[in-house]
Amino acid sequence: MGEHKTAAGLIVANYGRHFLVETALGDRLICHSRGKKSLGVVGDRVHWLASKDEGTIEKIEPRRNLFYRQDEIRTKSFAANLDQVLILLAAEPEFSNNQLTRALIAAEEQHITPIIALNKRDIVVPFARAWGWLQPYRDMGYDVLPLSLTSNSEGDRGSLMERLTGKSTLVLGPSGAGKSTLINRLIPGALVLTGELSQALNAGKHTTTSTTLYWVDAAKTTALLDSPGFQEFGLNHIDPAQLAAYMPDIKPHVSRCKFYNCTHLHEPGCGVISAVDSGSGAYGISSVRYKIYSELFAELKQIRRY
Repeated sequence: MGEHKTAAGLIVANYGRHFLVETALGDRLICHSRGKKSLGVVGDRVHWLASKDEGTIEKIEPRRNLFYRQDEIRTKSFAANLDQVLILLAAEPEFSNNQLTRALIAAEEQHITPIIALNKRDIVVPFARAWGWLQPYRDMGYDVLPLSLTSNSEGDRGSLMERLTGKSTLVLGPSGAGKSTLINRLIPGALVLTGELSQALNAGKHTTTSTTLYWVDAAKTTALLDSPGFQEFGLNHIDPAQLAAYMPDIKPHVSRCKFYNCTHLHEPGCGVISAVDSGSGAYGISSVRYKIYSELFAELKQIRRY
């Protein structure tokens, strides 16, 4: 079983301990991880070894990044080697500022560029309200994109493709935001294909699919990665002392704090608290965002005690 027999591949889907690996020639085959631990993640570049009609993953190449969440029970890895994360929200149902912030912090911590897209532009009043809620994120410099995925707007498709072309993008979003619609519009038939693959693996109700990678173009330069599981976004892997550094509206004010180890919760001479007092806007901090910071800090501090 010499090393020379291994071939390069890319993990494009993960079903429990089964991985779907795409070979250099574009074929896809089922591979298993060697040993008991299932260490591979969609987006991983791997070296695999053929065995009958399937294969084993012998080695995983070093990753540029890994987008993941962590709670008390487990760590869920979404994908590796990403250029960006597209967080898809909708005017209805109302999105959670807290979940949005958590996803943004996880992306910042791994140096992955986030894009926020707000779908359902066609429902005017709820959209205007939700667009207003996203003002603090625009003030922070995040790219916030208006979309209407149900209308066949070429303008929307064009502005979306402008951001996605040539990149590897993980699409995240709560249920009802339009994630399936987005993927089917950009890659017709993609989700049907995934369903068929799942059945072929006898996945049924025993196997949950994690992330799946789709190529948008024939040249395979643009990848969309679809992942379930946005509702509970644990950040146990984040050090509370680093939290402010991953929040672009809070970070600039830290240098004005009187104490170097300021928690930005109650200390005198805190630059962050004085920025909250001055209100939101390009140079302030919104009370909503500060509340999220405070609650997250307390949650992460609590975890560190055990």
